[in-house]
Amino acid sequence: MRWLAAAVFTAVLAIVAGTFVPRPLWHTAKADAETRETHRILVLSNPIHTDIAIPVTAETLGRFPFLAESGMPVAHPDARWLVFGWGGRAFYIETPTWSELKPVPLFKGLTLDRSVIHADVAGEILEPADHVAGFEIGPDEYERLLSFIEASFMSAGGRIEAIPDVAYGANDRFFEANGWFTAVLGCNTWTAKALREAGLRTGWWNPLPISLSASLALYN
Repeated sequence: MRWLAAAVFTAVLAIVAGTFVPRPLWHTAKADAETRETHRILVLSNPIHTDIAIPVTAETLGRFPFLAESGMPVAHPDARWLVFGWGGRAFYIETPTWSELKPVPLFKGLTLDRSVIHADVAGEILEPADHVAGFEIGPDEYERLLSFIEASFMSAGGRIEAIPDVAYGANDRFFEANGWFTAVLGCNTWTAKALREAGLRTGWWNPLPISLSASLALYN
């Protein structure tokens, strides 16, 4: 029991420290916000997962042409946001709802698994909302964010194609991704790393949406 208590205490301490120790440690001064071009991005969260939403524009559609090629309705007149999330292949694909939770995907989600990117297209997203955090970032930071997301997709022979016959609905697709998923370095740490590329500060280690949301609110 003492070992269990020590393990729980260590995990809690790591999450708390990971939330309240900023990354990067020092804030980098930016040019006057009133004179900078900005791009709005959103962080969407639920109890276990976070996604990044970027605006549907000619630039983003040109940057990710394979989304339209996969059949996603990115050119629909009501499309406003492209939503990206990274996660473990088995758990992400096979658990669209908690009622569909299965032992094998859960085991892989708690140990080691290949990774995938879930891409979705959304209409208007209301702000403010408890599960939505919006940020204005500069053009250089926006370019780094787009490059990070693009580099997360796995290409085969120079092509990026959706995983056949796998989706939650008509608007989304799954794609093979680079990197391995673990419970320690999971979906929310990918989101945090992407946001740091975008010039935002996160906690040092954010395995849970609540810790990432708290650190974003504290340091940005």
